[in-house]
Amino acid sequence: MTAPQADPRAARTRARLRQALLDECAQRPLADVSVAALVRRAGVGRATFYLHYGDLEALAVDACADVVRDAVDALHAWRGAPDPASPPPALAVFFTGLVPHAGLYRSLLRPGGGGPLGHVLHEDLRARSHTERTLAGAPQPDLIASAVAATFAGVLADWLHGLIEATPDQITHQVWRLLVTLHRTRLP
Repeated sequence: MTAPQADPRAARTRARLRQALLDECAQRPLADVSVAALVRRAGVGRATFYLHYGDLEALAVDACADVVRDAVDALHAWRGAPDPASPPPALAVFFTGLVPHAGLYRSLLRPGGGGPLGHVLHEDLRARSHTERTLAGAPQPDLIASAVAATFAGVLADWLHGLIEATPDQITHQVWRLLVTLHRTRLP
């Protein structure tokens, strides 16, 4: 992006492009979306698109960045000692909210947690987990933060790709138990 983040016009343009992409992907897979159709839907010129994004994948990752923030917030939406049997309600809302645009997320998040969205998810989740563990004085923040980020990204991706069969409610409970177990693991 070459436009300044503080420019409200640039922010509105990026928002229109993100929404146009989500609307297009509700009708067809990302691989079938063209820049021409996207800019037509957004009501902007092709040059404007390229002023803000290098390609459709960059736009798609930006459009899905809220999903990453939602995931990180949902996983940290608890206070006190986490109960493995009671995931935060925000986590269930997160998994349920993925369903309408699952095809788009699958195209950006490969099985095992790779892909451009997986990379962003892993970085953000690892950083948040590391910060919280460090502030709490919990042992081995580097190791546990990496394990939490990799586990969540991998399980999420595999669920979206149908490698894990579960309803949004079931996967919420399963992933929550896994992550609480990781946080409670005592290593020498």
